[in-house]
Amino acid sequence: MTTPSDSLLDAVATGSHHAPHDVLGVHRDGEGWVIRARRPMAATVTAVTAAGVRIPLEHVRSGVWAGSTDADPGAYDLLATYDGGPEHRVDDPYRHLPTLGEMDLHLIREGRHEELWRVLGAHVRHFTGAAGVSFAVWAPNARAVRVVGGFNGWDGQSHAMRSLGSSGVWELFIPGLGAGATYKYELLSADGHWILKADPMAQAAELPPATASVVTESAYAWGDDDWLTTRSSRSPVDQPMSTYELHLGSWRPGLGYRDAADPLIEYVTAAGFTHVEFLPLAEHPFGGSWGYQVSGYYAPTSRFGSPDDLRYLIDRLHQAEIGVIMDWVPGHFPKDEFALARFDGRALYEHPDPRRGEHKDWGTLIFDYGRNEVRNFLVANALYWFEEFHVDGLRVDAVASMLYLDYSREAGEWEPNIHGGRENLEAIRFLQEVNATSYKRYPGIAMIAEESTSFPGVTAPTDQGGLGFGFKWNMGWMNDSLEYIKRDPMYRSHHEGEMSFSFVYAFTENFVLPISHDEVVHGKGTLFTRMPGDHWQKLANMRAYLAYMWGHPGKQLLFMGQEFGQMSEWSEGRGLDWWMLDQPAHQQLLSFVGALNHQYAEHAPLWSRDSDGSAFARLGAPSWNPNVIAFARRDNHGNTVAVVSNFSGAPVYDYTLDLPERGEWREVLNSDAAAFGGSGVGNLGAVHTDHRGQATMTLPPLGVLWLAHRA
Repeated sequence: MTTPSDSLLDAVATGSHHAPHDVLGVHRDGEGWVIRARRPMAATVTAVTAAGVRIPLEHVRSGVWAGSTDADPGAYDLLATYDGGPEHRVDDPYRHLPTLGEMDLHLIREGRHEELWRVLGAHVRHFTGAAGVSFAVWAPNARAVRVVGGFNGWDGQSHAMRSLGSSGVWELFIPGLGAGATYKYELLSADGHWILKADPMAQAAELPPATASVVTESAYAWGDDDWLTTRSSRSPVDQPMSTYELHLGSWRPGLGYRDAADPLIEYVTAAGFTHVEFLPLAEHPFGGSWGYQVSGYYAPTSRFGSPDDLRYLIDRLHQAEIGVIMDWVPGHFPKDEFALARFDGRALYEHPDPRRGEHKDWGTLIFDYGRNEVRNFLVANALYWFEEFHVDGLRVDAVASMLYLDYSREAGEWEPNIHGGRENLEAIRFLQEVNATSYKRYPGIAMIAEESTSFPGVTAPTDQGGLGFGFKWNMGWMNDSLEYIKRDPMYRSHHEGEMSFSFVYAFTENFVLPISHDEVVHGKGTLFTRMPGDHWQKLANMRAYLAYMWGHPGKQLLFMGQEFGQMSEWSEGRGLDWWMLDQPAHQQLLSFVGALNHQYAEHAPLWSRDSDGSAFARLGAPSWNPNVIAFARRDNHGNTVAVVSNFSGAPVYDYTLDLPERGEWREVLNSDAAAFGGSGVGNLGAVHTDHRGQATMTLPPLGVLWLAHRA
């Protein structure tokens, strides 16, 4: 029987060898076979084949045992006895073949494995005749990798992984394990130090502040086939899209994924929103980051339940005809030692050059978008949320920080690209790939960019050189309109351009108009507190602003609490001020938002041609009354809606306006209606044009009218 060298046996015994399967397990040995196993402190070790043949093993060195047999033993268990203790019988992890094939490894090296989560990470499997868990991790700079967990007393010497060559992937199948096992990887760095890391591909994690990964297995049966079929036949660009953005932990504190389903569906349905958008739900160590510093990109945060609990919530929302968008953060990740930072002892997921690998403002690290495996990790992650959780869209956070090498950097703190420019060419290619791949695999979804600059072609197709997003947040509209609406109405006439300049570029991209969480934190107050005037005037301003926003070209997004006029600034540490709905005026504001959403969905001119400039026309002229901003929108069937806004504090009587169609225009929405807490100034439900196409109407104070004309 051939005996490996002492140094090799010692390395295998301590779990510090890169190829333990070359020594342990069953191997051809001359004319026969040899079985080797690591069983330190054992009194006896015996291999027992599936046919019941017992092959005694003898101690060789450092807890490694060996025994020979004339025939291939096939599948076998290891039976070990210990002085004063019971027998231990287990399947030998080192008899099993790799769970990854050559094609998997090739695709990983190329950065093209679109279902990466199916081969890396931890998976409950029935494999080569045994039930257990396969582990696989990418760590190309490690000298050795071990799996540690509650199942081995957090001592990984008995569960060393094998290197799968130039792919940088390490693999081990451990029989007998199942869902619920906690684990991490122990990696021997190039400088000889062992470091302990959570699994980058883990699909579940312990409840923070604990940081171990958790083996999970889904048993969820989806019931949203009708929703997915309908989704695949439509484009969100020409559908109504009114999004309620929320932070799940503070929407109604104490509710988990399952508990939130009924109240969230009831509330969102009554308010008329078509979609919900969750702040990031991927695992994150610090709750105060609102989920924007992600440590587990493939693991729904355990704060609110299991992955299947999240599936339940999304499924229920779909069955209630509510779309689900999730915030996604591929732009940076935290430096926590247990997670991605210097994963195998060197910069791996992050760019090694700090000029490209660190966000100084946020104290976080930046992905190395030019590395195949890192790009693959992120692209597959987007696909994972679509495939495994049926989300309908991803809102991609901080895109501008990805696009520019000099983002938030002074001269000398950044390095130009190969053409001498400031664009991050690798990040651009990554964004193009993730968008093109997502739309190819999942028709009808929405990729949404939070992009705050004038970078061209954010929503242009990738085959035309664009980034390929479906939508872009219109940060210019948001900043200008909020600046305008906070002014006293007495002074607004000099700043009409702040509300109307967006018409100049409204059709250059597919836009979302966002009043997001970023606008109600860090001393900014709330939408309500930004409004001028007394309590009544603040609410009137809010109704007018929202009605103008919903009428403006682009989709809508509103952060939780603004729909009923939350007065205190949002904090993730406490819930919304739901008690405010006991005040009739704030209940009326919520009712107004419901009416706004329902009228919006009913009238196709307000959403069917959002990005088509030929379907939009400015009405009137600012010189007539700079406090009045009016425009009309048309659908593909000749139906038209006119939006007429009076941002002054007084009604305007006998206002004459040329309307694009003759006849009756129904007043389908009046933000000043008494039912919504307004003064009740209006036009008795309709206005009519004369033979010249002019209509004379009354404009309510701090009010917006929606006038609908049917073809």
